[in-house]
Parts: sequence; structure tokens; C-alpha cells
Amino acid sequence: MSHHYLLPEISQPGKIGCSLPSLDVPAAELPPKELLRQELELPEVSEVEIIRYFTALSKLNYSADTGFYPLGSCTMKYNPKWHEDIAKLAGFTSIHPLQLEESVQGALQLMFELQEYLAEITGMDATSLVPIAGAHGEFAGLLMVRAYHQDRQDKARRKILLTDSSHGTNPASAVMCGFDIGVVASDSQGNVDMKSLDAMMNEEVAALTLTMPTTLGLFDPRILGISQVVHERGGLLGADGANLNAFLGQVKFGELGYDYVQLNLHKTFSTPHGGGGPGSGPVCVKESLSDFLPSPLVTENNGMYKFMSPAKSIGRIANFYGNFGVMCKAYAYIRSLGASGLREVSENAVLSANYLKEKLKPYYHLPYNRTCMHEVVFSGRRQKAEGVRTLDIAKRLLDYGLHPPTIYFPLLVDEALMIEPTETESKQTLDAFVEAMKEIARDARENPDILHTAPHNTPVRRLDDVRAARNPDLRWQMGD
Repeated sequence: MSHHYLLPEISQPGKIGCSLPSLDVPAAELPPKELLRQELELPEVSEVEIIRYFTALSKLNYSADTGFYPLGSCTMKYNPKWHEDIAKLAGFTSIHPLQLEESVQGALQLMFELQEYLAEITGMDATSLVPIAGAHGEFAGLLMVRAYHQDRQDKARRKILLTDSSHGTNPASAVMCGFDIGVVASDSQGNVDMKSLDAMMNEEVAALTLTMPTTLGLFDPRILGISQVVHERGGLLGADGANLNAFLGQVKFGELGYDYVQLNLHKTFSTPHGGGGPGSGPVCVKESLSDFLPSPLVTENNGMYKFMSPAKSIGRIANFYGNFGVMCKAYAYIRSLGASGLREVSENAVLSANYLKEKLKPYYHLPYNRTCMHEVVFSGRRQKAEGVRTLDIAKRLLDYGLHPPTIYFPLLVDEALMIEPTETESKQTLDAFVEAMKEIARDARENPDILHTAPHNTPVRRLDDVRAARNPDLRWQMGD
């Protein structure tokens, strides 16, 4: 490993890595001696050494800006850099959430119009921008479900139905809202098993949460029938909108019978995804739920924009008004693409996924051999028979300079490989990924040891993933 990665090893007494300006405030005494960390051995390096150190570290980062990032169900796509410039305009960054509404009319206008755009895109009637993550939007939606049934004095509805392919946040959000969980099975084609739904949908069920397209990357052709069953029996139908990238400009959740949907602006609408944030999870609802939306919403009257709280609002679920910077980028994305551009996004995303499906299905097991949407789920079952696991395939992709797809999810697919290419990748990039996957499939048959020991050319070799998760080593220590 390059010495640039090991700063303490090039430390020498007397080296100085920065030049401080003259003191422009009164000097102050140091804290009491017992509060000073005498054992802290900071490296002593020159300015050029510390610059090279951090530059070398930055080259170890992987992102959509540096390579193909096919992380299934997460839409890790390239986002236009000028949308970042929009969000950094002084009129957006130099305001404060406690300013008078009259002094931030431009920001409120942006929020109001974004509310309207998202309602139109989803086929809903109203939007709250307050939730600050996808799971937070789920949480808000389920709080509204609870408030809706309580308002109707229907207190028996204490259960949320999910599918066996649900995102992990779906049951977590439901439990946090005090609901019990029921799991509806999938059929052999990856759709909702209607017999399972029929047996479980009773007077105890408050809502069915159904990702669409499903987490298997599939559109359920019986969605209108599912909606009818749920509504006839007094429940609500909610969407996890994490996979909206497949639907933009093509179909609206409201037209499919959904009552509410949570979105992920940081997946679909031009905010870089990953690294812990920033996120935004607006929730869009039909009129029957609009009075329960989390506050505040932005309203317009005679050209003036103001905050308001819906009549039966579940209240505030975050400080102030949501993640405003993400809203700015989403607004720029929608305005710059327009209706035809949004349709093209989903068309290209679906085309890319189906291209990979057709190219790779001779080499990897395809559990659902049908047209997919924005992502395709393969299984490493064939390779498992050769003694190679999906984890080995993922580690070997690192040697090709490629980020692995999501693995071992959804849970109902054995040795799952979940690939989402997005709309922003070229055919040349997809072809390079296909060739790497084909070579890995060949090595699984002819040279499995090279997969068992991968990766071979990364700064860090294969780790004990379980030990790393349970006993993380988060800081460097001098010595052994």
C-alpha cells in the first residue's frame, strides 16, 4: 500500500502542515491540564504531504461520478451538476427558516410549485414536502393511515399488510407507528398472490403497503384488482415509491388505485444518493387523506405564499419545513426535463434493465423470466452449484473496477443479484458490465478459486463482513 495512505508513518518532528493567520481575537488560556489529551499523538507532516494524503484517500471513493453503480432498488444515477448550482444560489442558501414569510416568497413559491408537480406526477391531490428521508415518508404515510381510521372511529384496524418482497424499512416504519405486521405471499410470477391477499385482508387491516414496480423489478398486472379488494374491505392502499424511476411520465399511482405514496427525491429527482444523505421523502395523497398531511404545507392566495397546517394534520414530524436544498434540485430536474423528458427517463431506465436481462440470462439464473421494469433480479443459483456464492461474484466485480449490484435481496430469491442500470449509463458501459459478468460466470466454472479470494487489486482485500459489522475499527491507533 502507498505510504500516502499511512500518514503516521511519514511523520517527523518539526514538520508543519498548515500556516495559521495572525490571531485576530483576544488570546485565551488553555483548558485545565486534566482536560487536555496528552496521549493524542498527531502526525507531524508537511503541507504537501497532507494534501497528497487526502487526495489519495479521495481516489478510493466510489460514486456515480467515477463509475457504473448498479445498486438495485436504490437508483444510484448520475445527476446534472448544474442542479447543484441551482441549490447553491444565494437566494436559497442565505435565508433562514425563521424569517418572515413575506421575505422568502421565492423559496415558498418553489415549494408550492414542487408540491403541485409531485401531485401531478403521482396522480395524487396534495403533497407534503416535510419528510426528510424515504423511510420518514413511509412513517408519515402510516401515521396518516392511523389518524384516518381513528377519525372514522374504526379502532380495530391495527395491522399493516406487506409483501414478502418489501423493502426492510416497510415493516420497521409500520411497527414504529404501533401496527402489527402481516405478510402477503408472492406467486410464481413474482406478483401478489391473490389467494393470500384475500385470506388476510379483513377488518383488522388498516392498509396494504405495496411497492410498485415491486422490489423484484416487476409491474403487477393485477394492481387494479388488488386495489379493489383492499378498498372493498375498508383498507387503504399505500405505495413505497422508491422505484418511481420506472414510472415517470408513464403511469400514475393515483390511477392504479393508491391512496398515498412516499417518494425519494434523492433517488429519482436529481440529488446524489448514498453516504447517509441528504434525503427527502415527500408524501403525496388523495383527497381523502389530505387533511391528515404533516405540517406545514405551502398555500397560495392572490400571488402570496404562506405556510398552513391541514385541519386534522398529524402535526410536525421534522424541524421546520423539510430538506430545502434537495427540493431545489428536484424542482430544477422537473423544470429542465419537462413532461417529455421525464417520460424519456423511465423509457431509458426500463430499456437498460431489459437489455441487461437479455444479455445475462444465458449465464445467470433468471427466477422471473418476463419483461422487467427499472431493475432485474438474477440468482447466483447456477454458480452456487459450482461452489461460488453471490458474495464471491460481487467481490470479483471490484477487480474490474465496477461497483457490485445489491446482493441477497429480495430475500425470497436465493443468491439474489439485483441490478439497476438507470437511464444515465451508455450502451458501452452496459456492455462492459455484461462482459465482466460473463467472465465471472466462466471463472465460476473453470477457476472458482479466483472468485473465492477476490478482490485482488483493491487497497483492502476481502474483509470478514460479519466481524467488521459487529466490531468496527473506527480509528487508527499507534502500535501493534
